[in-house]
Amino acid sequence: MTSQPVDEKLKRSAEHAKEAAEQSQEAAEQTQEAAEHTQAAAKTTATASVQMKDSADRRTELAANRTVFAAERTYAAWVRTGLASLASGIGAKKLLEGVVPDWTILSTGSILVLFSAFCFAAAVWRQVFTGSQPPQPDVQRIPPFLLVAFNGFLALVALAALFSIWFGRTGGD
Repeated sequence: MTSQPVDEKLKRSAEHAKEAAEQSQEAAEQTQEAAEHTQAAAKTTATASVQMKDSADRRTELAANRTVFAAERTYAAWVRTGLASLASGIGAKKLLEGVVPDWTILSTGSILVLFSAFCFAAAVWRQVFTGSQPPQPDVQRIPPFLLVAFNGFLALVALAALFSIWFGRTGGD
């Protein structure tokens, strides 16, 4: 009689052990699935990280290109302003002749021509001495020797115009 309750207890213990083993097996399978899912997520994250780094590098390169183009637009604006000032200074002598005193014509023309020479020098200065260098752009910068040569020629033209304003004869004299 006493063996029946012991047998039942042994039987229940065996069933509990079997259930625990099944639960352990299920937990092991779930852990394996979670590990595989985590590994797949890590691969996706690594791929996304590389793509994001590549994308950030490309954005940096494109920003460097925009910086080069902006510097060239600024250079062109300085040269354009200098050419307009040079033309205005040369034209001032003929345009204002007989309208205002000669000293006003000489000073106006001289200031405009000197300003044009300043613009030509400032254009080269801004283009060559950019401060901190941006990352390597894909586009080529204008070679500095070309800038110096071109704007040096324009400064010589401005100097010749200045002498022409000071010492040149007008058509009516």
